[in-house]
Amino acid sequence: MFGKGTCFSDKFATFVAKIRYYFMEIKNSEFVVSSPVVSKCPDDNKPEYAFIGRSNVGKSSLINMLCNHKGLAKTSATPGKTLLINHFIINKEWYLVDLPGYGYARRSKSVQQKLQQMIMSYILQREQLINVFVLIDIRHEPQKIDVEFIDWLGQSNIPFSIVFTKADKLTASKISSNVNSYLEKLKETWEELPPYFVTSSEKCIGRDEILDYIEQINKKL
Repeated sequence: MFGKGTCFSDKFATFVAKIRYYFMEIKNSEFVVSSPVVSKCPDDNKPEYAFIGRSNVGKSSLINMLCNHKGLAKTSATPGKTLLINHFIINKEWYLVDLPGYGYARRSKSVQQKLQQMIMSYILQREQLINVFVLIDIRHEPQKIDVEFIDWLGQSNIPFSIVFTKADKLTASKISSNVNSYLEKLKETWEELPPYFVTSSEKCIGRDEILDYIEQINKKL
């Protein structure tokens, strides 16, 4: 449905999987700022990698795991607590951006609309944005809200990758089955599939793969 350039190709994804890893080492990770609008985000040209997903997908835990920094991103027992654009500087070289989650039904309609506008403005206007990591709970079947968000990224020509979370909750065979089910769902719309990662914050699965992916992109900038 979408033309070339809306996403990384299967061949590129295979290439990424085969080349050697750079083994990025995160020596320093710090919170910088929480911004209510994109114009308040850091005023520099460092590359940015944004993380987003439905509420309760395990985003804060994943960020803490990637940075090996417990408590860097605040976790909460209550879903939907991230309401701002949160920037974290990594190794003084690039930003990890924690975006508000989408799809939390208990928010008022006005709050949902405000957050949607914030998310869309950041993704469409932020020139420093290099890649959006879309987090998907691997335990569930493809959800309409996630598929619609992925389709919107494609229509907007935004580079993105999929991060399946909470893999420790399933058996290896169930993980493979659920991933394949999701990819088959995307094939209904997409001619080319995005790169994807299977992760577990609890077991530290997928950390090297995501960081190496970011490192490879940074080296080409």
